[in-house]
Amino acid sequence: MAKARMTEEELVSRVRGEITDSLGYGDEISKQREMAIDYYFAMPFGNEVEGRSQFVDSTVADTIEWIKPSLMRVFASGDEMVKFNPVGPEDVETCKQATDYVNYVFMRDNPGWEILYSWFTDALLQKNGIVKVWWDETDEWDREEYRGLTEVEFESLVSNTTVEVIEHTINNENVDEVSEEVAIPVVTHDVVITRNFGKGKVKVENVPPDEFLISREAKTIPDARFVCHRVKKTLSDLKEMGYDLDPGELGGGTDALSPLFFGERQARYQFDQSYTFGEDSEQEEALREYWLYESYVRTDYNNDGIAELRLVMTVGSKVLENEEVDYTPFVSLTPIKIPHKFFGISVADLVMDLQLIKSTLMRNLMDNMYNQNFGRFAVMEGQANLDDLLTQRPGGIVRIKAPGAVTRLDTPALEPHSFQMLDYLDSVRESRAGVSKYSQGLNDNVLTSHTTATAVAQVMTAAQQIVELIARGFAETGVKELMQVIYMLLQKNQDKARVFMLRNQWIETRPDMWRDKMDCTIAVGLGHGNRDQQLAHLSAMLQFAGQAMEGGLKIIDEQNIYNIMASMIKSMGFQNVSDFLTEPSQTPEQPSAQEQMAQTEMQIKQGELQIKSAEVQIKQQKLQLEAAKLQADTAMKIAEIQLEAEQGRPVAIG
Repeated sequence: MAKARMTEEELVSRVRGEITDSLGYGDEISKQREMAIDYYFAMPFGNEVEGRSQFVDSTVADTIEWIKPSLMRVFASGDEMVKFNPVGPEDVETCKQATDYVNYVFMRDNPGWEILYSWFTDALLQKNGIVKVWWDETDEWDREEYRGLTEVEFESLVSNTTVEVIEHTINNENVDEVSEEVAIPVVTHDVVITRNFGKGKVKVENVPPDEFLISREAKTIPDARFVCHRVKKTLSDLKEMGYDLDPGELGGGTDALSPLFFGERQARYQFDQSYTFGEDSEQEEALREYWLYESYVRTDYNNDGIAELRLVMTVGSKVLENEEVDYTPFVSLTPIKIPHKFFGISVADLVMDLQLIKSTLMRNLMDNMYNQNFGRFAVMEGQANLDDLLTQRPGGIVRIKAPGAVTRLDTPALEPHSFQMLDYLDSVRESRAGVSKYSQGLNDNVLTSHTTATAVAQVMTAAQQIVELIARGFAETGVKELMQVIYMLLQKNQDKARVFMLRNQWIETRPDMWRDKMDCTIAVGLGHGNRDQQLAHLSAMLQFAGQAMEGGLKIIDEQNIYNIMASMIKSMGFQNVSDFLTEPSQTPEQPSAQEQMAQTEMQIKQGELQIKSAEVQIKQQKLQLEAAKLQADTAMKIAEIQLEAEQGRPVAIG
């Protein structure tokens, strides 16, 4: 006897249990991420004392903001962030096409630069950055309005299958002719339409870390038993997504699960108090907000003994969607990966304690300076005016009744060790996060001190190694996986050819003709220091290649020279190589010296033939002129004879 399917109530119960037991659901991970945001915005620690310094250091923000430009330069400085490798010789052209189109889809069809920026910021600050990538079938409609269209223009407009008429008005006008006697009726059309720009495209968007949940034992997203994206949606948004909902069956605007992550969510807006989390009871029904849980759970829904991956959309206890899917549409990256765990270590985790220590030390230093400038006083009771003492102003007068009534209590000056402590903390940050004063920019003292250029270069290289390791981790995990998912979505869903412009060339692509799976590598450069080294190496290679070609070696050809120079242009920071070089395959082949001589001889012979032909034509023209002249003379003689005959004079025939 076949087993019964899982009921909807059992499915909702299973999803609820996974949510409450997942990582990121009001647990220690959430508290650590909330603290990281507070440190990033340099919010008060909560231990401030009134009347004392309340300085807060910004080590977390400084470290993250220094690393981000290097990462963005690595990944977003060119048109080719990812490259697909051929599986066989027949895949070479397809790989070029896939490389161009996948990069184009991410950077042009989607706001690629902004996605990378937010993705990297989330990872550096909150352990893991999450993006969501899926094939979007939502129709896009644009409203357009036209007035005074002729009959032909109107028919041409509405005959397009992508156009839907919303409003249409026919106007009958009389246009008088010049005679002002005949009036010709003219029909014009005023029309409002919506135009469908087609459906079906890859969409990529950032997911706030506080909206993402994953099962505790998960190591990666594809292998996780449970993954969830919780997000607020208005009733209007839910209906536009295709869900026909009755507000009465959805209950209130929130559910019992949502308040548990308000702390982490609110920390993002606490810096400028830009968001309110209260429910508006007077909100109109279409704009009332609900928590939508998009859960991807592995479960044996049909009781066949095998757990399949299912998408379960829920609002409260109502199931909006329940279907089997073949992948989880989320990609994650982390700056410092912990083996065998999903969540890694953020850069903020590395330096938060340094921010607290530096803040505490700076507060003590500033309190000491305040006490030295406006110190404490010993006052003989009744012998001095306390109001004068409490009013601190330069050159102020303190009224006393007897000499010595006011005595200053000196504050001891701080030892140099306190300031050395700040330098030590900076060195600790350098060793942890790779952010050094040399890599941030040379100061004037470096040029005049005993620090050699070699030493500075070594320090900068050591600092870059940490950033390079983070960049390589991002490339080989999150970025590579994201591009592979985009490739998979295009190959499965786009069944029509598309023409797009890249590097000033029109390129046609057919993703449905690609292989089901293709190897992918990430092409990244790693910092200015390495770019200078790469330029030096490429210059040496170019010099060797030139010598090899002059020496007649067959190991170098024009394509090799082009590749070297193209790499040099990219290392210089320029994106479009075609602006400076033309690929040899796109230039016509130049004839050899023997072929040029043969062509020249052929041209000379053709010229001689043309001259002879012209001479023959001239002779023919002369003969034609002489024949015409002879005919004219003969005609004239005949006319004279006829005239004399008519006058009765003897005709002289000679």
